[in-house]
Amino acid sequence: MNNGQLSFERPLVDLRDKIAELEQFSKEKSIDLSLEIEKLQEKARRMEEEIYGNLTTWQKVQIARHASRPTTSDYIRSLFTDFMELHGDRLYGDDPAIIGGIAKLDGRPVTVIGHERGKDTKDKVAHNFGLPHPEGYRKALRLMQQADKFGRPIICFVDTQGAHPGVEAEERGQSEAIARNLREMAGFRVPIVCVVTGEGGSGGALAISVGNRLLMLEHAYYSVISPEGAAAILWRDAAKAQEAAEALKITAQDLHALGVIDTVIPEPKGGAHKDPAAQAQAIKKNILATLDSLTGMDGDALVLDRHKKFEKIGVYSTVG
Repeated sequence: MNNGQLSFERPLVDLRDKIAELEQFSKEKSIDLSLEIEKLQEKARRMEEEIYGNLTTWQKVQIARHASRPTTSDYIRSLFTDFMELHGDRLYGDDPAIIGGIAKLDGRPVTVIGHERGKDTKDKVAHNFGLPHPEGYRKALRLMQQADKFGRPIICFVDTQGAHPGVEAEERGQSEAIARNLREMAGFRVPIVCVVTGEGGSGGALAISVGNRLLMLEHAYYSVISPEGAAAILWRDAAKAQEAAEALKITAQDLHALGVIDTVIPEPKGGAHKDPAAQAQAIKKNILATLDSLTGMDGDALVLDRHKKFEKIGVYSTVG
């Protein structure tokens, strides 16, 4: 990455820089270079279509990890009003890697929860790079239980490389906290809409994505393990991450075809960070449409709908 640009974007960036230089030169010297500039602009448009219309899985992973990609806190500010953040799990403490609270979505009371990875280095450290400890998942569960009690829809934003892998997290019950969330989310009697906005890594992502509907941004990824982790296990070589990414089928398009996710939300050319406002509106439109489709279901129907969604994923066979 160079000044926020990804390596595969470099030719397009260089061409746009050249166009800008010609425009400046034309203005300063009062020379008509409009024809040459127009030809280069057309070339840039074709190059843009070629690059972003044929992204590899690894390039999508790079976009999903872009430092400027909007975070959960960005989407909360853009999509919701009257947000009141709630803290703590009432057992150990507060985990800033997961944020959540009560808000209104077009006047409709909802509970919103999501991973928060932070922006700059200081912010990322403060949010533990979006890697939750058990108290983060217990906080999320507490908020979801409250939503279930008061009949509020639950909206979850998924964006994490995974749960925190440290010893202290294991000592405080990381696996139990994730497992409990999976069990409890399966039984809540309110609509649950989950949106994968960036990285959706392993159980750390799944712990807040057991929903009636799973939406996913066009260039996000959702996987049982990171490409680097899979490469290290399969080939004992993390450098084969690109190969692993292709084999894992982790893109929104792959997962939609497999029936794992329900909706692919388009992104601006180059990714959500290119036009955060437009991306937020696209997410809002899809969340509202999804909630409307679930509104007529009572609690029993919502639970059954959620169970059927996960029963349809994958195949299995019985012996004897």
